[in-house]
Order: sequence, then C-alpha cells, then structure tokens
Amino acid sequence: MVEIIEHDGVTQWRFTSRSSRIAGFSVSAFLPEHGLLVDTGAPSSGAEFVALLDRSPVRGVMLTHHHEDHAGNVELVARRGLPLWVAAETLPLVTSVERIRAYRRFTWTSMPPLVTAVVPLIPDQLIPIATPGHSRDHHALWDAASRTLFSGDLFLGVAVRVAHHDEDLWAGIESLERAAALEPVRMFDAHRGLVPDAAAALRAKAAWTRELIATIATRIARGESDGQILRAALGGESLTGWASGGEYSRRNFVRAVRRRIQATATD
Repeated sequence: MVEIIEHDGVTQWRFTSRSSRIAGFSVSAFLPEHGLLVDTGAPSSGAEFVALLDRSPVRGVMLTHHHEDHAGNVELVARRGLPLWVAAETLPLVTSVERIRAYRRFTWTSMPPLVTAVVPLIPDQLIPIATPGHSRDHHALWDAASRTLFSGDLFLGVAVRVAHHDEDLWAGIESLERAAALEPVRMFDAHRGLVPDAAAALRAKAAWTRELIATIATRIARGESDGQILRAALGGESLTGWASGGEYSRRNFVRAVRRRIQATATD
C-alpha cells in the first residue's frame, strides 16, 4: 500500500505492507519537484514503487543508507537505467546484502542485491552530508535552496530509546549537531514524515541523547547491572527489543555506554 502526501514542493511516498502495519512501521521516499528521489522504500513495496516510477518525473535516485527499508528497491532503479547516487560506504553493502533477522524479514522482507551496472548520478540540487551513527554509511541530503533536510534515519524522534546493536551513539550526536548547524527550516524523516522547526528538533535530540548517556554512565559508576539500568533509566525493554532478540533494543543503549567506559579505562 502507498499513500501519496503532498507538501510544499515535495511529494511523500509513504509505503506500508500488511506485515509492516502489524509491526507498527511505515517508511517513506521523497520526491522534490526537481526530480531527485530520496530512497526507494522497502522490497515489500516493490510493485507500488515501480508503478510510481512509471508515472512520476524522477530523473535520478539518491540513497541515505543501505538498510532494506531505504535501499530495498535499488536494483529496480538500476534496471530502469535511472541515474543513481550511492555513497562509497553504501555500495558494497547493497551489492553484497547481509542476511537479516526474522523480525526485519517479516516487516520489510529481504532486499535483492544490486547487480545491474549503475548509471552514476552527480548530485546538484541535493548535497550529501555524512551523518554516521545510525549506520556507518548514513548520509542526509541537503537542499540548500529550500533549506530542507532529507534526514533518512538520522532523527526518528527526540526521545528515541531503541538502538541497533552496532549504532554509534556519539557519532550520532555529532551528526545531529552537524545537520542542525545547517539551520534547516524543515526536515523530512523517513519514518515520521515532515518535521517542522528542524534545527531545534535535531538539537533537542542531541541534548536528550547526551543526557541519557550521562544518566547511564552515572548508574554504571554506582555498580548497577545492565538490567537495573534498563529498568530505571529506560523503563524496561521494548516489544521491539524482545521481537528482535536484542538487535534493536533499549538494552543496546546501556551496552554501548558500558563498552565506551571499559574501552576508555583500558586506554
């Protein structure tokens, strides 16, 4: 299923499937009026994605990162011969696709690897900004003319309490602050859609994450266990954490801070 949402100068393609709705997730691709499409949606929405390409003025596609809900239809883009921008860090991750866990296969399905030769796209209206943290290859896309940020999974919300097992919380804070320094007036988040007052929202998330890290570090210094900190600072584990077997969980916040403290102590 796809919902078309019109914004000022940007069309949002909001994709869901029966499985993603059960899991409580949607994901969006965004088409500014200059024709550079941001992301491709999940492979579960491949038929809807192709139908939209057939009737939309897309002149090229840019990826924010390699996760299947963002790059899931990249092979379909390449087969059509549309110019494509893929970050150097992202390219090997979409040409040799990792096996994903069952909860991600249920929500989005597994993505086909990119095997077709790519027609390179040289960015013009959208400028890639390296924003690692959520993933090491993550990029936001900046439209300076309209002061619009296409943020992929950089933001997601201010008080986000779940993290992937391999997220870098500190790189994520730096990326949030780097994006906020652009002073965007609006932001399009892949899972939340339009976020007004974007610079303030990005700074609020950076500040909230710093505070959470400090709270966790204080409790670690007191000798509390991961489970105690999880309950006291994060309100216990989320359903997503249980369903993912801990891969995408609140506990990962605690583990990341503890690893950082231990690494600092051994330096």
